[in-house]
Amino acid sequence: MPRTMSGTRRRGPVAEIRNPGVNRELHIVGFQVGRETYGVPITSLHEIVRVPEITAVPDAPEHMEGVINLRGKIVSVIDLRKRLGAKKVTPSKRNRILVVEHKGHLCGLMVDSASEVLKVPLSNIEPASAVFHDSGLNCVTGLGKHGGRLIVLLDMDKLLDYGKLLQDGEAGEDGTQPTPAAESQATAGNH
Repeated sequence: MPRTMSGTRRRGPVAEIRNPGVNRELHIVGFQVGRETYGVPITSLHEIVRVPEITAVPDAPEHMEGVINLRGKIVSVIDLRKRLGAKKVTPSKRNRILVVEHKGHLCGLMVDSASEVLKVPLSNIEPASAVFHDSGLNCVTGLGKHGGRLIVLLDMDKLLDYGKLLQDGEAGEDGTQPTPAAESQATAGNH
């Protein structure tokens, strides 16, 4: 589990704060997918880039757009719009890729637009209801209220769960899913 600056463990995007004198805010990066505003913890963000040329990867799931070369590093790109269930995705000049670090790997999340860094008071965050879990969106950890709008807070671990991102048919002979490291080694071995 990630650690906060004080060394205490935190659950999901909401850090446990034991010092009452500390600002009780969650710092998130806000972005749009469709008409909704989503947020991920700023601690997981590496950078935000314009959409460069994306190289398609054969036999990838529909929401895997491909890979990009980010200053010499190969970064896989997931179309977050498709991952969250959008049926029709239209490219736009406002599209951005949020490059996030997850378990030591960089991953790109394509979104409609990236807005800003938001500071949401912990008192304005409510846990995700059972509706999200029942509908299969178990990557939602809560809803934040900021400036008269709702922000859907996403859990990076569940959002980027490689077992869920891969198609069922891509499981190994023993039924296990390949790890990101194994995928990288397999890709590197093909060049």
